[in-house]
Amino acid sequence: MRNLVIGLAFVAIGFAVGIGLFTFVYAEGASYLVDDPAACANCHVMNPQYQGWVASSHRHVAGCNDCHTPHSFLSKYYVKAENGFWHSFYFTTGRFQEPIRIREKNRRVTERTCRECHGDIVRMIDHGPEEMSCIRCHGSVGHPTER
Repeated sequence: MRNLVIGLAFVAIGFAVGIGLFTFVYAEGASYLVDDPAACANCHVMNPQYQGWVASSHRHVAGCNDCHTPHSFLSKYYVKAENGFWHSFYFTTGRFQEPIRIREKNRRVTERTCRECHGDIVRMIDHGPEEMSCIRCHGSVGHPTER
């Protein structure tokens, strides 16, 4: 009986790993490990955001990861892995909104990266008890076709 349980556990683990690897390959997962903005358009749902970035002023100075992931190595790949999991989940199950919306956690990451790149400007205007939101007024900077 014990050997049967162990065998079934290995089969279940193997099945899960197999499905995960298939999904990773099918979804072109390796392309998300680099900083190529075109990888963000692997999924048709992201095409408007990608095309907006192509038309934006940021195209020449920043790619998707510069704004949408933290700048430290470990934090960047943690956020990419977490987003990759949820993107895979929502796109596989079809449970996503169109047009897509940024999650609050990712909005905070984007806000921090704005402040890192534009720190000198932000320090000159951010004097209140609460930080002003860059993306409240400049939400379409990286994706000018969105609003």
